[in-house]
Amino acid sequence: MIINSGDCAFILFCSALVFLMTPGLAFFYSGMVSRKNALNTLLSCFFICGLASLMWVIFGYSLAFGTNHGGIIGGFNHIFFNGVDNINPDYSSTIPESLFATFQMMFAIITPALICGSLIGRMKFSKLVAFVAIWSIVVYYPLAHMVWGTGGFLKGLGALDFAGGNVVHISSGVTGLVACIMLGRRREHGFKSYKPHNIPFVVLGAGILWFGWFGFNAGSALAADGIAIHAFITTNTSAATALLSWMLVERVLHGKATTLGAATGAVVGLVAITPGAGYVPIWASFIIGALVSPICYIFMTKVKEKFKYDDALDAFGCHGVGGIWGGIATGIFASKDVNPLVTWNGLIYGETRLFGVQLISIAVTIVIAVSATVVIMSVLKHFGGVRVTDEEEARGLDYSEHSESAYPAFTGLD
Repeated sequence: MIINSGDCAFILFCSALVFLMTPGLAFFYSGMVSRKNALNTLLSCFFICGLASLMWVIFGYSLAFGTNHGGIIGGFNHIFFNGVDNINPDYSSTIPESLFATFQMMFAIITPALICGSLIGRMKFSKLVAFVAIWSIVVYYPLAHMVWGTGGFLKGLGALDFAGGNVVHISSGVTGLVACIMLGRRREHGFKSYKPHNIPFVVLGAGILWFGWFGFNAGSALAADGIAIHAFITTNTSAATALLSWMLVERVLHGKATTLGAATGAVVGLVAITPGAGYVPIWASFIIGALVSPICYIFMTKVKEKFKYDDALDAFGCHGVGGIWGGIATGIFASKDVNPLVTWNGLIYGETRLFGVQLISIAVTIVIAVSATVVIMSVLKHFGGVRVTDEEEARGLDYSEHSESAYPAFTGLD
C-alpha cells in the first residue's frame, strides 16, 4: 500500500474544516444567549479545543481506535500516537494512520462542545471542564470504538454511521437533555422570555458550521473519491432543504419566517444527513432535510414546553432529535448502489435488517449516554455542586466565573 498525496491533502484540509466548526459553534451558541453570558458560552466551547486535543493525543485515540477489547473499547497501544506513522488498512489504504487519527481528533473536540448548549447560564465552569473530560472517556471514546473501531460491537452488527449520527449527535444531544434536567432550570425559566442578544453571531456561526460540515461529512470518505463527492452533495442538499422547510413551518404557524429559524433549520439539516451522507441517494437527502425541520421544531417547542425541561439552546432538540431521525432515515434509504460498504439495503427497498440494526444502535447510544451522564452529574454534585449561586446567575457567568464583560462599554438594560 502506498500513501496517496491527493488523499492526504484532502483529509488534511477536511481536518482543518472540522476544527473550524468548534469556534463556529461557539459563535452560534453565544449569539443565542444574553449579553451577561456571552463570553462564558464562547469559552465553554472554545476551551475544548485545548482539552480534547491533548486528551486525544495522549490516550483518547488509543482508547477509541486501539486494540479491541470486547467490542467496547480500544487499548493503550497508541498512547501519545505511538505506532500510527504507517498505513492501517483497517481504516484507510491511502493515508497514514496518523492523519486518520488527526481527522478523528476534530470530532472528539466538537462533540462535547455540543453538550454545552443545554447547560449555559447556570453551571460552574470548573465543573463543566471536569464533565467534558470524564464524559469523553466514558462515553465518546467507547462509542467511537463501537461504531467505527476495528472489532467494535455496533460495527459488527452492521450498523451504519457515516460521519457521526450516533457517535457525535445522539450521544451529545441525549447527554445535554439528561444533564440539563439534573442541573435544574435557570432561575427565571418559565417567568422570563429568553432572547438572543446577537442574531448576526448566530448566522455567522451557522455559516461556519455549514462550511466546516463539508469536511465533516465528505472527509469521512477518507479519500478524495466519488463517495466524498456524493457526501458533499447530500450534505448541502439536506441543509438547504431543511433551511427552507423551517422557514415554511414558521410562515405557516406564525405568518413570518425568522433569521434565527433559518439558521437553526440549516443546522438540523446538517445533523440529519450526517449518519447517511455517504450511504443514501441524493434524492433521499431532500426527504431527510424536508422532514427534520418540522420534527425538530415540534420537540423544541411543544415537547419542551410540555415537559418543562430547560434545554437552553436546544442541543437535544437539534442534535439529539435530528441525529435520531438521521439514523432512522439511514435505515430507510441506504443503498448498496450508492456505497458498497452498505451492509443491507434500507427499508424502502424491501429489506428490514438494516432498519432493525439502526434502531438497536440508536437505543444502545441512548442507554450509554443516559446512564453515564446520570453517574457523572451525580458524582460532580457531591464535590462542591455543579451550579453557581442565584446571585452569580443573576449577575451573569461572564463576570461571576471569568471577571470579564463581552460589552464593557454597554450601559443599557440587558
